[in-house]
Amino acid sequence: MHGIGNDFVVIDCRERALPLTAAQVARLGDRHLGVGFDQLLTIEPSRDPDCAWRYGIYNRDGSPAGQCGNGVRCVAAWLRRAGALADGLTRLQSPSGAVAVEMLADGRVRVDMGVPQFAPAAIPLREAQSATTYKRTLGATEIEFGAVSMGNPHAVIEVADLAVAPVADWGPALETHADFPDRANIGFAQVLSPQAIRLRVWERGAGETQACGSGACAAVVALARRGRVGADVEVQLPGGLLQISWAGPGEPVWMTGPAAFVFEGNYHL
Repeated sequence: MHGIGNDFVVIDCRERALPLTAAQVARLGDRHLGVGFDQLLTIEPSRDPDCAWRYGIYNRDGSPAGQCGNGVRCVAAWLRRAGALADGLTRLQSPSGAVAVEMLADGRVRVDMGVPQFAPAAIPLREAQSATTYKRTLGATEIEFGAVSMGNPHAVIEVADLAVAPVADWGPALETHADFPDRANIGFAQVLSPQAIRLRVWERGAGETQACGSGACAAVVALARRGRVGADVEVQLPGGLLQISWAGPGEPVWMTGPAAFVFEGNYHL
């Protein structure tokens, strides 16, 4: 499946658990020797009685992830096609907590991505106190970024021209910076207007992807805190468009976008 180009292998584990090692996930995720994906998703029985189902998330390198906005939409669409998702809002259990999903009449999926967290310990980021922006030196360059947790850690850098942004250089350097103890997803955002931005994301454990749902949420939140965008923003990613809405501090971020099926098959470990 994919959500605007952010692609996934989705495994049905509702009736039987499938424990995978990091090496097995990485082999399955290899685009030449396996199937290939940005993340792997497992659909499992919920461990939370208030949630209908649980989903697991694994990056292409085999490491676990706490949240994935495009993945949530694919899980919801998969469950709906399987007849396992009710009409209206349904709660699903993610690795970082419960999320609410809703299938819209036009086939898109609306997701409550939760309340963003800005405390450095919650991101996590090694910093004495919370701020709207932070500075770090990468090589000979000082960069400024916002930081937020959307169930996974994000840094957001505003750039003047996304086409020439140093994603492949600054992305991995900041992802693995010592001050991000769990690594981080690195977003590069260009503000087009208060209602629209362009975004590229270097995802931890996956590299640059066609889209990142939690990254889109993080970018809008980080920019809104600085007064750069409004409450409803169209996020233009290489793979397509997402609509992100955030009413402000203490409120959840809502993400709306598509989910698509590509193919089904069998894979022998």
